[in-house]
Amino acid sequence: MLIDSHCHLDRLDLTAHDGSLDNALNAARERGVGKFLCIGVDAANAPVVKQLAEQYDDVWCSVGIHPLDLTRNDPTDLAWLLEALEHPRVAAIGETGLDYHYEPDMAQAQQDSFRYHLQAAATTGKPVIIHTREAREDTLTMLREADLPNAGVLHCFTEDWDMARAALDLGYYISLSGIVTFRNADALRDVARRIPADRLLVETDSPYLAPVPHRGKPNEPQFVCEVAAFLAELRGEQLERLWENTTANFHRLFPLTAV
Repeated sequence: MLIDSHCHLDRLDLTAHDGSLDNALNAARERGVGKFLCIGVDAANAPVVKQLAEQYDDVWCSVGIHPLDLTRNDPTDLAWLLEALEHPRVAAIGETGLDYHYEPDMAQAQQDSFRYHLQAAATTGKPVIIHTREAREDTLTMLREADLPNAGVLHCFTEDWDMARAALDLGYYISLSGIVTFRNADALRDVARRIPADRLLVETDSPYLAPVPHRGKPNEPQFVCEVAAFLAELRGEQLERLWENTTANFHRLFPLTAV
């Protein structure tokens, strides 16, 4: 079994599947994808991802506020997040984090939001799904300060090996998406070769970032198979072993899903 550890099922372009999410999920299941983690990005879609996780036995979800969604949401706080996390199908917190690429003027607001997500993780023990872009030092500083026992994952990783190693030293996992297949991703491929087998996850981040040979098309959960195949060849591993390892890693990081 392979797992798509990060997808946005409520945002998929379902044109190729006659508008049916069932069809899109079945296409992935037929290729061996056995579980899906549907990611929350704001307060408004938290009920949506929970409903999807209730509807499908192989779908779990997270809830949280994406750093680039802060200005498009009603104010939220730790109390809201703790209540949302009580749902039995919510396996993780986030995605949260810091992104200074698009909204550097929102740095303080992003840090405040990230901090209460980390506080929720300390309170609940649920792992954190982290988005980070052009905010390396602040991200690592806040993770060190939080000192979480169950840590989390840096998803859709695009940074260098120094940041990956620092995150690994703090107990975090690294998740790779279709970006690793892109022609200009040599530096990321170097990171991908060096991630320990017991700390690697794979994801689509669908509907974004479709891997080669689907680049330019809407991404979907079944394409996690292409990401995994590319990584297995890149790392010189048997594909079956990479499937087994990343699935075991997912269940270790998100223990609620190990059923």
